[in-house]
Amino acid sequence: MNRITRRQFIKTGTALGIGMELGTRLSAKENIESRPNILWICPDQQRWDTIRALGNKHIHTPNLDRLVGEGVSFDYAHVTAQLCTPSRSGFLTGMYPSSVKGCKNGASHWPEVAPLVPKLLKDEGYLCGLSGKLHLSTAMAHNPEKRPKDDGYSEFHYSHSPHQGGDKNDYLVWLWKQGYKYKDLRGLPGAEHARCHQTTWCSDMAIDFMKNNKGRPWLFSVNIFDPHGPFNPPADYVKRFDLNKLPGPLFRESDLTQQEMLKDVFFQSRPKKTSGKGGKLRQAKYWAQIELIDENIGRMLKALEDTAQLDNTLIIFTSDHGDSCGDHGLNAKGCRFYEGLVRVPLIFWWPGKFKKGLRSKALVESTDIAPTLMELTGNSVPKYMQGKSLLPILTGMTDPHKHRKFVRCEFYDAAKPRSSNAKSTWGTMLRTEDYKLCVYHGHEHGELYDMKNDPYEFTNLWDNPKYEETRLTLLKQSFEETMKALENQMPILSDTPTGEDVPVDFKGLKKLFDDTVIAMDTGPKRIGRY
Repeated sequence: MNRITRRQFIKTGTALGIGMELGTRLSAKENIESRPNILWICPDQQRWDTIRALGNKHIHTPNLDRLVGEGVSFDYAHVTAQLCTPSRSGFLTGMYPSSVKGCKNGASHWPEVAPLVPKLLKDEGYLCGLSGKLHLSTAMAHNPEKRPKDDGYSEFHYSHSPHQGGDKNDYLVWLWKQGYKYKDLRGLPGAEHARCHQTTWCSDMAIDFMKNNKGRPWLFSVNIFDPHGPFNPPADYVKRFDLNKLPGPLFRESDLTQQEMLKDVFFQSRPKKTSGKGGKLRQAKYWAQIELIDENIGRMLKALEDTAQLDNTLIIFTSDHGDSCGDHGLNAKGCRFYEGLVRVPLIFWWPGKFKKGLRSKALVESTDIAPTLMELTGNSVPKYMQGKSLLPILTGMTDPHKHRKFVRCEFYDAAKPRSSNAKSTWGTMLRTEDYKLCVYHGHEHGELYDMKNDPYEFTNLWDNPKYEETRLTLLKQSFEETMKALENQMPILSDTPTGEDVPVDFKGLKKLFDDTVIAMDTGPKRIGRY
């Protein structure tokens, strides 16, 4: 099959329903019906290894399997932060959280450093809607959260979580009208629990939006709270799993020693042995929630088909971050950079326009979604975006297994410390195809993993003399890339060394790295835990 060039692909995009030649922006009135609808499905806290077609033989996800089989999936998609607000600030702008000063969970407001993708597309004629959470500012101190000045969403069905917010939570208001309170759900039969679940409600809002807005390009964000804790799937869904046959978390006794070394680095849970029945039960509940998500993806696909919009709708499936799920003795999330936290599913589905059944092994970041959407809708990519468009991979114009030489992840004062006398936590990850370096700023210990020979991250090479040169090389690279991300804040330190004065030894460079990151501006004041 002959490959077309990127320019040829975009130039012929009107016939394909994609747009015009790259760099030529379409007005709201020009070829408006030729541009794709965008269904952007983003569950909260769904890790990478949760789809049957991508290797998990214990879970049943026929609809996600269909998206994988007919679309393009990325096995090594990484988020730029392990907590909700900073991660969302990254993929909704195409920039690192530090660059847009969106680093904190619980921030008082959105800092307005960069526009969101829905705002950019709204300006180009798209109608944008959302169900579920946005979480770019605190949803704890403010009820509901303060939205950006213009987030682009003309329909906003707000439900940060299924159990918080009272009459400001549109889902809870709907649930009350069904005759239930949230606490009643656990006692309902499986089918009724599923019907009344927030996952189903979010999908219902998307289906209504699709039906009501046929005939003009739209974007709808389905921001489901699950599989985030507290793990409330219908009981019948949990019973589908035989605990004796589940693999359980990735855990060795040595993990407890490793976590003790990092005890002053923030995490939401305390380390414990997770290899018993409790770890498998948590895994079953987590996967049960994903099976409900999958069923609702099937409902949304059917609605697109019933309204004759399936062929002109681009579907993106991803998540804001993962969950430790007991791996390495930890549950939930925090400042660690294990694969279960920083790798997420990423699927692009648009049959006839993208490669079919392609599984890319390339390193990609969640920042890459925004520039990809700009190009796919016939718009030029703003120069400030730090993400790199995935369009060449989606359309078969380049090696599908090469995209980035490295990916980054940041934890910059992202979470409220556990106590009033505890220090804020700062961490930076840089991962290449071969290695992952995790720097905990202000702490002596860090992590270095050989990702080729130790993909489950059990052997920390940070203090191994044989890897001193590798550690220093990666530290230099991580420092340099972080300085690029913080370019709009420079100089952060009044006496920052430059050129030949930058330390070349590990200890000196790490101190400079630590001091610079800890002194940065992470954005608006934190006024809530989340």
